Amino acid sequence: MLQQDKNPSKSAMVHQCHQRAIHLTQIFTDKKLQDMNKLLVISAHSADFVWRSGGTIAKSVEQGAETLVVCLSFGERGESGELWKVDPNRSEESVKVIRKVQAQQAADIFGTPIQFLDWGDYPMLISDERIAQLTKIIGDFEPMVILTHTAKDPFNPDHPLAYQATERARLLSCGAGVASAFKNIDPPAWYSFEPHQPEICDFKPDTYIDISSVFDKKIAAMNCMGAQKYLVEYYTELGGRRANHARRISGKKEVKFAEAFQSHLPRVTNSIF
Repeated sequence: MLQQDKNPSKSAMVHQCHQRAIHLTQIFTDKKLQDMNKLLVISAHSADFVWRSGGTIAKSVEQGAETLVVCLSFGERGESGELWKVDPNRSEESVKVIRKVQAQQAADIFGTPIQFLDWGDYPMLISDERIAQLTKIIGDFEPMVILTHTAKDPFNPDHPLAYQATERARLLSCGAGVASAFKNIDPPAWYSFEPHQPEICDFKPDTYIDISSVFDKKIAAMNCMGAQKYLVEYYTELGGRRANHARRISGKKEVKFAEAFQSHLPRVTNSIF
């Protein structure tokens, strides 16, 4: 026969300590998982992230990940044709204001923070100081995954430069170097999102993200981009076409819309599954 605890207050204290330990363990586990799932999107212009990875951003937020979008420029010169048609005499600064508002509205729909660096466009100029700026952003955020442009884009002078800047800054943030120069982080996975002309940009997708559950958010965000409204139809159609590819590859008939990406590094896992 079991003896009753003659000191109920001691038993209660032990129980409270046990419950507190479980609670602290859960907090630590939740924080660890949250720290692991961080997505950084580096966009040459203020709308690129919407067209090419908006669904993936929204899906990541929906899944509880921490996200950050960094726009290297506003696209005020080469990516704002509709605004210049309305008023050819407007200033570049006035275009920047409009593009910033549009991008912020899109980011709010996705539920992601956004940062603007104002590096200029057409042409975008990449200096050592700007590489250091981007390296610091990567080091401070410590992403698990980085999305950016392709290395090649014959129709856009800035997209390959954004790729080069990301490649260099990522390497500096996680490479073995002088500890006092840059903060070193675990190497993030690194993908290119789909360019507008994939066939001539050497884009070979190896990853498809099912964005069906958040495609309404992508549509809403694309419609914020009044300076490039002619692209909404194209990227809506592309989402359906990439979903068709995803269904054929996976057999998952529920995929209605998808986004495509190309990885730049091998995966390292403890299982083939």
